[in-house]
Amino acid sequence: MTEGKSSAEAWVPGHNPWLIATAVMLATFMEVLDTSVANVSLPHIAGNLSATTDESTWVLTSYLVANAIVLPATNWLGSLFGRKRFLILCITFFTLASALCGAAPSLAFLVFARILQGAAGGALQPISQAVLMESFPPEKRGRATAVFAMGVVVAPVIGPTLGGWITDNFSWRWIFYINLPVGVLAIMMAQAFIEDPPYLVRTTFKSFDGIGFGLMSIWLGSLQYILDKGQIEDWFESRIIVTLAALSVASFVSFVIWELRAEKPIVDLRILKNRNFAVGVGLITLLGAILYATTAVMPLLMQTLLGYTAFQAGLALSPRGVGAFLTTILVGRLIGKVNNRVLVTLGFLLLAYSSSMLGHVDLEIAKRDIIIPSIVNGIAISFIFVPLTTSAMGTLRREQIGNASGIYNLVRNLGGSIGIAGITTLLSRKAQANQAHMVAHFTPTDQPFTQRVEAFRAAFFHAHGDPVLATKQAHGALAAILEQQANALAYVQNFRLFAVVCVCCIPLIMMMKKVAPPKAPVNAH
Repeated sequence: MTEGKSSAEAWVPGHNPWLIATAVMLATFMEVLDTSVANVSLPHIAGNLSATTDESTWVLTSYLVANAIVLPATNWLGSLFGRKRFLILCITFFTLASALCGAAPSLAFLVFARILQGAAGGALQPISQAVLMESFPPEKRGRATAVFAMGVVVAPVIGPTLGGWITDNFSWRWIFYINLPVGVLAIMMAQAFIEDPPYLVRTTFKSFDGIGFGLMSIWLGSLQYILDKGQIEDWFESRIIVTLAALSVASFVSFVIWELRAEKPIVDLRILKNRNFAVGVGLITLLGAILYATTAVMPLLMQTLLGYTAFQAGLALSPRGVGAFLTTILVGRLIGKVNNRVLVTLGFLLLAYSSSMLGHVDLEIAKRDIIIPSIVNGIAISFIFVPLTTSAMGTLRREQIGNASGIYNLVRNLGGSIGIAGITTLLSRKAQANQAHMVAHFTPTDQPFTQRVEAFRAAFFHAHGDPVLATKQAHGALAAILEQQANALAYVQNFRLFAVVCVCCIPLIMMMKKVAPPKAPVNAH
């Protein structure tokens, strides 16, 4: 056992690790981009394919469900086909599925192609991360993680901007066609530079954990539907949501029990006994929730309340990606020199600060009041993602990284789905509560209210000279302002909630063990 472990740690890939990093980053960036690039194009897709806007959301849901189901099974599939071969197969199918998405003649065909795309893409993130971590010696894994983070952190931010620009200037079909040249280049580089490590244990179809995979598919599929449709169906007021919630809980409990007892589980949950990894899983789930929730609500805030177009909203948020990109390079150099827990704590404090800044916005803010918090947000995420991943994986053996990557990426995506569902619900409920509270001041005895009514009535009367119509228009204008203010306050309350959640994460960080960076051997290159 010791001999096998030492050979695993001593293995060095035959090509420069940075070439390997470039190959897997291309694949990761392409896949993560497709989780958000279609968001702003849904109205165009619905119109072009003669579907309703509600039906078009299956373009997003189908991708996420297929993605989530495949993620945890990545390690077993990599062992079955060989990691290099499986990675190339995933990139190939993802690229072909992208072409099918772009050529889709109907919504049903597009949803089918998105399922194929999501299934192929689900394995790209964890297998790319595993290849990356294994290709670098331990003392350089911080920089390797920084490279991986560029794809994971930056792609969801620029996705809506890029999707909006392509849709406005060309066609929604090109948001899928742009994957073709990237996919071909990634396939060529993976074929040329990636190789399977000697300690990769190959498996067969006979060892396939069919029961575990079935339970996992039911659990994740039903949970994803609940998160996507919960607000539309009014959550537990809906019979289908209640039924699926019971099914999801039952299948999840059964899945955990089965996987802990199975001799060869499709997902080895025993790895969660590692304290650093277990804490890292919790923190990355919360980070995913905050990252995706912020990415989802910021364009809504700017377009529905501040009058921005989709492309203008994307431009205002793009500095966030620039901040994340530049900071990731810096953090990659700090790994090993500064305690990871210090870097992660700083990141969560910056994230809380950026959320607090957004927690003071109003309907008359300038664009810089959006851009500055966005830059701080991007910087914060980079300070969290790289050292957190390094600490979570730093105490695992090389042969455990493949399984760990699948779990780690799954919970980040699940956190994102929970964050988006949660923020959508909270915005709706808080806006209703705020409106009910504020409308109590709309009475004849409230002096500010009567003064505003008189001012609007005078303005409308001056415009057309009809006193009855002027009174109706005055009350209508005030009702519109009330709705705007109630919605704006709901956004503010949720941003402040994000700040509180970030601060509450700090005690969890202290539970992680310090990962001492191993010194490079004398003959390392």
